[in-house]
Amino acid sequence: MNTLQLSIVHRLPQSYRWSAGFAGSKVEPIPQSAAECENCLVALKLLSPSEGEAWPVMERLSQALTDIEVDSSVLECEGEPCLFVKSQDEFAATCRLKNFGVAIAEPFSGQYPF
Repeated sequence: MNTLQLSIVHRLPQSYRWSAGFAGSKVEPIPQSAAECENCLVALKLLSPSEGEAWPVMERLSQALTDIEVDSSVLECEGEPCLFVKSQDEFAATCRLKNFGVAIAEPFSGQYPF
């Protein structure tokens, strides 16, 4: 199995949706006040590699998801490449990435850190 040792991703806190007329190529944030949406996207941002290496790494992560038939797109968000997956596929995607050797940075509460 191909692995990406020392790659770390984290989930951006904002939810996204495809921009009208740009499905698969452009996203927009969903206001936090909006009701749960069926076609929401989550974004995973790479924390570990240097700037020039981020795009190829994200493309490899996207391919790893394609191998298990989870649709994903690598697009620029906040000036960096991010991997977008449907919110209902988030758990399958993170499980696959963990099995692929990627660490997932998880938020934790300052009140209950352990």
